Amino acid sequence: MRSSVGAAIVVAIAMVCTGVTGKAQTGGSHSELKEAIVNQHVTGHFDVKVLPQPAEDAGGAGIGRMLLDKQFHGALEATSKGQMLAFGTGAKGSSGAYVAMEVVSGALGGRKGTFVLMHSATMARGEATLNITVVPDSGTDGLVGLTGKMNILMVNGRHSYEFDYTLPAAQP
Repeated sequence: MRSSVGAAIVVAIAMVCTGVTGKAQTGGSHSELKEAIVNQHVTGHFDVKVLPQPAEDAGGAGIGRMLLDKQFHGALEATSKGQMLAFGTGAKGSSGAYVAMEVVSGALGGRKGTFVLMHSATMARGEATLNITVVPDSGTDGLVGLTGKMNILMVNGRHSYEFDYTLPAAQP
């Protein structure tokens, strides 16, 4: 199997920019929370910059590393910074995979704080899968207790998101 950093970058950018989609679902268990839980489904759009980094910093042959810089709009008004590792096989159909972590900082439904999103995606002969989840216990300030899953879509050249999440009800 022949691979290259260039193929990894092509796969990662294709997956991010073409709207690899996965079914969004609410995640996490709240049995330990005694307060009311708010379940939400929100949508919006975002702008993203994907900045390829030097290959020697990625840790292996054929693995590309990119920095992510996003601005979310809609129910999620936030910025994020993250890092992505990607591998492309160079096979027809852009087969490969990426993983990423991003720290999101801003307001979700009017509640301010930060949280971390974890991405895992594969592209196998044109079939894409994507899983983006909130890292458990990563929420801070008004977003403590946040759990959920996000889906990324691409329509008419514009990135958008669907975010299904749960959050403890705000205290009066």
